[in-house]
Amino acid sequence: MSSAPSPQSDADQLEAAADQAIAACGGDAREAVKALIVANHFLETYLKKLKAAVSMGDAGGRLFEEAKTLPRDRKDWYD
Repeated sequence: MSSAPSPQSDADQLEAAADQAIAACGGDAREAVKALIVANHFLETYLKKLKAAVSMGDAGGRLFEEAKTLPRDRKDWYD
């Protein structure tokens, strides 16, 4: 028995996530794409700030504290 994920299940998960994003935007695929672009930009900006804090040695205990506030399960982001 292999523990590697099957490509079909990954594709099915991607399709389900796309359907959820579109449904969250009232069925408008264009609005869903725009929302995902905004979300991606937010995450990229946040990641840059974290990398800068770590590279400068400035994070201290704050990095761990901020990580506690992140959602543990990405599925929550789609609800």
